[in-house]
Amino acid sequence: MFGKIASDALGLSDRCKVIKPADYDSCASDDYLLHEDGEKIYFLLKSRSDEYCFTNYALIHLDGKNAVSKKRMLRRYNFSAYDISQVFLETAGTLDLDVEIKFRLGGMDFSIDIAKENLPELKQLYKVLVSMADLMAKNKDLMDFAERAVQIASASVGANHSQNANLADQFERITAYSFLWLKESKSDYTSKKDYTDIFQKFIQS
Repeated sequence: MFGKIASDALGLSDRCKVIKPADYDSCASDDYLLHEDGEKIYFLLKSRSDEYCFTNYALIHLDGKNAVSKKRMLRRYNFSAYDISQVFLETAGTLDLDVEIKFRLGGMDFSIDIAKENLPELKQLYKVLVSMADLMAKNKDLMDFAERAVQIASASVGANHSQNANLADQFERITAYSFLWLKESKSDYTSKKDYTDIFQKFIQS
């Protein structure tokens, strides 16, 4: 029991290590990439029981629960559907042998322990996640503005429509325009699928 307490205190329980690009194909996560669609690994963390694979499209988490069981749960979080926020990096204390990166993905909180010697590489991932979080928050605001703009415009046109115009025709035109406006706005602001540009900016092989 003392050994487990000591391991937890020192950060030895199940620390991840940063996997080098040359070893990506030897990890289980690589088997689940959408290679046919151009998906590529940019950062991979691996412990005895888990893998956290950051690609240009998604976070792929192979959850082993514990190091004893051979069962693993595969979870995929596409960045086009799950926003990143609340990114934190916790450095090691005097006795600690690990550092920790924390972030929220959609409504889920992640907290990953990583070997302290991998801190330089982890700083690169931190910059990626912070940049992605900033971009996602900005795009969400712009999408909100677009929705408000079309609501205001529709209300204004509806209040000032010509008495001689066919109301059904006006409604059809307004609805069609609003749909197109929101569809294009969603494409511009909330449907970014590929984050290769951000990963390549900060990740150094």
